[in-house]
Amino acid sequence: MKLAWRFVGLTAAVMSLAAIGTAQAQQPIVIKFSHVVTDDTPKGKAALKFKELAEKYTNGKVKVEIYPNSTLYGDKEEIQALQLGSVQLLAPSTSKFAPLGVKEFEALDLPYIFPDEATYTKVTKGPVGKMLLSKLSAKGIKGLAFWDNGFHMISANKPLRKPTDLQGLKIRISGSKVADAYFRKLGALPQILAFSEVYQALQTGVVDGCENTPSNYYTQKFYEVQKHITQAHHGHLQYAVIANQKFWDGLPPDIRTQLDKAMAESTDYANSIAAEENKEDLEAIKKSGFTEVYTLKPEEQKVWMEAMLPVHKQMEGRIGKEIIDLLHKEAGFKTN
Repeated sequence: MKLAWRFVGLTAAVMSLAAIGTAQAQQPIVIKFSHVVTDDTPKGKAALKFKELAEKYTNGKVKVEIYPNSTLYGDKEEIQALQLGSVQLLAPSTSKFAPLGVKEFEALDLPYIFPDEATYTKVTKGPVGKMLLSKLSAKGIKGLAFWDNGFHMISANKPLRKPTDLQGLKIRISGSKVADAYFRKLGALPQILAFSEVYQALQTGVVDGCENTPSNYYTQKFYEVQKHITQAHHGHLQYAVIANQKFWDGLPPDIRTQLDKAMAESTDYANSIAAEENKEDLEAIKKSGFTEVYTLKPEEQKVWMEAMLPVHKQMEGRIGKEIIDLLHKEAGFKTN
């Protein structure tokens, strides 16, 4: 009888261990997705859409944790955190890759390179976009997609009607050497600041102005501390969605297939809402009464273009003439 009870006890213990093993095996794969903007921006909404779709398509085998607004890592630390595996997914602006030695991404920052959103989408989904993302592999990074956030505006506490109006102004930039070059062409003094530091820097006069998209001006409340905003349509802001290469390659093939599907759909979603979000936020800025928004007339914009376009030639030595020529071809762009 004692032997029988021992057998029953042993069986129960084995079953208990098996149950624990099964429960452990069923634990979802956690993906930490960090970014530096709020949930109500186009990027923030796209990240939440990816979470929704990834968890749906994998039947809960993947859990995506979203960390917006620099709550986990700021834009100065996030790429290193990804390389170290502390986070698995990011969506930084493409200007962040130059410090890694992948300067080719800065071609996307060239002034007036994209005449409209359709051209941007064509380029980033075409050979140029695929080539750029592939260059991240040597850095332990898997390039997944490009997310759109529209065209930059420029702001200050004085009207900006002519390029010379920027003379001597300290303008915050995210770090792009191309942006540094075109602002210097206009006589401005570019200042690199983390995105999370911009509002206070504008408020206290550490910088005189900045460039960004309407959605970022609105959600980060930059417009509250800037009296004038000019729609110069000079530069485009895009993000590259990236993953830790080792993590991504180590995923079970069936899981990775579903995540690829979720990423493709959330990318289409991100790019479809960017223009509408920027339009709505621009109208909200105009109605706020904090700042005057000015749209350059065609003849005025021509003057701005002429002032900035020499940067295309200037950047050939840094970015590479081949990639700039290829981008010009894909975008149908001519500098003369």
